[in-house]
Formats: sequence, C-alpha cells, structure tokens
Amino acid sequence: MRKLFHKKGSLILKEKPFACVLQSRYRAERCDRCFKQGKVLKCSNCLYVRYCNRFCQKEAWPDHQDECGKLKAIGASTVPDAALMMSRIIRKLQKGGDFQKGYYTTKFYRRFKDLMTHEDNIRNDAQRMEHFQSLLVVLQSLIEETAMPCSAELLQIFGKMCINSFNILDDDMNSIGTGMYLGTSIIDHSCSPNAVATFDGSTVHVRLLEDYQGSEVDFSKVFISYIDLMNPADERKARLSAQYYFDCKCERCRDEQELKLMNAGACPNVDCDEPIAMLDREVKKCPSCDTDIKHSAREKFREVTDFTSAQLAKMKNVAYLDICQLCLRKQENILHYYNAWYLKTLDHAFEGAISMEKWEDAINYGLRLKDGFKKYNGPFHPLYGLLLLKVGKIQLLRKLVKEALQSINDSEKILRVTHGEEHELYKHQLIPLLCQAASEYEMMDK
Repeated sequence: MRKLFHKKGSLILKEKPFACVLQSRYRAERCDRCFKQGKVLKCSNCLYVRYCNRFCQKEAWPDHQDECGKLKAIGASTVPDAALMMSRIIRKLQKGGDFQKGYYTTKFYRRFKDLMTHEDNIRNDAQRMEHFQSLLVVLQSLIEETAMPCSAELLQIFGKMCINSFNILDDDMNSIGTGMYLGTSIIDHSCSPNAVATFDGSTVHVRLLEDYQGSEVDFSKVFISYIDLMNPADERKARLSAQYYFDCKCERCRDEQELKLMNAGACPNVDCDEPIAMLDREVKKCPSCDTDIKHSAREKFREVTDFTSAQLAKMKNVAYLDICQLCLRKQENILHYYNAWYLKTLDHAFEGAISMEKWEDAINYGLRLKDGFKKYNGPFHPLYGLLLLKVGKIQLLRKLVKEALQSINDSEKILRVTHGEEHELYKHQLIPLLCQAASEYEMMDK
C-alpha cells in the first residue's frame, strides 16, 4: 500500500495576488491592501482608497503611487472595479511584472505570458467586447497616454483578466474583490472538486478535500470549482461556457440522475418522498407509489418554478424573508426537497431570518438546508461548514446547548479541512464558540 504524503486538509498552494482590487462598495469598511474589515482611513491625496494602518499604506505605496494622482484627478465617487484592476495589471507589467513567477510546485511556475487569453472567444462575445470598449474609455483617465499598450495587447490583457481572475471571498464566502494569481490559475475546474480555494485577506490558500498519494502534487489532477455547485448541470455548463469558454464534461455533469433530482417535483402523494421528473412527459406515474402524474401537477410545478426563479432574481444582494416565505408556501408539496430552487429559497430565507433576528425561523431553515448543501456541495465544503457554524451559533444563543455543540463540532471537522487551524475564521470564531458550547454543556450536566 502506497504511503499518503498529502492528507485531506493539506495546504498545497498559498499565493499573494499578481494584482487585485477591492470591490468599490466595500471601500469604506475594508483596507485596499489587506482586504481586512475594520476602521479604515482615506489616502490623504486621492481620497479614494483606504487603509487600515500605516503599515498597509506603506506596503501599498509602490503600487499605488502611480494611480494616486490619476484617481485624484478623476474625482469620481466610484471607478469601475474592472478598469482599476486592468490599470493595476498594466502598471505591474510596466514594472517588470511579466518576469514575475507564480510557483505552484517547488519547480514549476507560471508567468503572465503563460495565461490563456481566449482572444478569439472574446472577439466573438458581443457582451464582453462591449465591456472592453467601455473600460478603454476609463483607462484613458487612469493610464498615461505614452504608457498605454496598443489595442491588440490591451485585448489580450483584458482576456487574461477575465479568464484567470478569482473572486476574493471573505469569511462568509461573499465576494469582496478580484485577484489574479499566476500559480493558482493552473488549477482546472470540476463540479466534483478535490480541492478548495479560500482566502486570508487577499492571499489565496488551496487545500485538499481528499487524501492524495504522491510525494509532490500533480496539479493536472487537482480541481477546484469555479462556480456555484447548487445549480443543475445544464446551468453550470452554460455559466462555464459563457464565462470561461469551455464545455464541462466532468462525471457529475454527465449524471442524468442528479440533473433530474435538482429539477424534481414532489410526488402528488404527500406520504411519498419520491422525486418526480415533472419535466419528462414520459413519466406517467410515480415509480415508487404508482400515483398518477396529472397534467395539472406539471403545470403547477412550472408555475411555482417560474415564480420562484423570478423572485430570487430580484434578491441578488438582499434576502427578503417575507418573499422567501411566500415562495416556500407555494413550493410545499410541489417541489421536491432536493430541488435546487427549493434549496436556494431556503438559503435566502435562512439569511433573511438572521438579518431580522428571527432566530427560531433561522434554525428551522438552516436545519432544512443541511442535507441539500451536503449533497450538492459535498461533505467538505466551506459553505456547508459555515451553514453548520451559523446554525450552531444561533442554537447557542437560544440556549439549545446540546444541539449547538453538535452543530459546531460538525462544522469544526469541515472548516479544519477547508480553512486550516491557523485561519482567522477557525481560530477566532469557531474555536471560541466551540469552547463556549462545551462549557455550557458541562454546566448542564452538573
């Protein structure tokens, strides 16, 4: 038997960004250098970027000094994030960034020139080209005319930025910025990933979700997910094709049973939990209880699915609990509990209940969400671990100590793998909660 050299949870890659940008909506609360949240002070010259302390300001100055005057001259309340990101890449290249090496093993590395441009795909993508043209207008205000690359080179830089950039995520897995990582960009996508990328500020950490055999990791066998895994295969494939220009052919995308399950309706017999392929007109009866699948049931399924889709589309940034509850009432006995739209609604309802401090509702929605999150995201995924942590925190608040201890313990097993024991989330949020829950549980037994 071969010895395991890399166990599940092993950190296999850690990298600072080649270039990055904080989303403009977080400028008032996060540092432009380290992305950490807290009290931040404006750059005294441009008044645009903000830093958490003198150290970060000093560290950022070599990169910021050339853009500082430009940002001051623009004087706009908001500069498009993509334009600022592209200008930072251009400046990095002008300062020798094309020689910078992003190591992904002790021997192998990538340079900026190694990144794929997908130039032909970009040229044939009307929406991307329109975005590119709009960025060129802003770039003229951010880059000196004499330093501006030619149009062909600009398009290549734009293509590399679009294809190779990562969303930088906070501890709650919300996108707070964009970063380009030369070494990490070598990792391909799979809808059944065996690794995960998490962030400490703007630094990316890649950890294994499975044991790996071999003395050195072969990154052609390492996969992360580029997209939301809670979507059915057809939606995942469409997103990957539109954003990254490839057709995903991973084993999960070929799994027709999962596709049916994520689009499944509930059996008309309320005592049966068999998922029904309502969109398949060949299905006349429930395969489990033999209940007839009537035309009216199919129409109701379509109506509820369309209604849910439309309502959730309006809640990209804010979860409205009352709307989620309306959707859930309509979905009852219509959508199966593994249906993706049902799970997305529960997720929004969970966050909405938390924001409104309706703790019992939040616990209810979180517990109903657990199985679906585990099934589609996998047993070791940051989102699943965070869900359990949030549920445990609320259970502890409501004095459900035994349940809280179980939830937080389950979360710890996941987040230790996905984030590692040195991550801020693990050390300063999870462990204190776990200690509190364990202490309160011991007091109950006395």
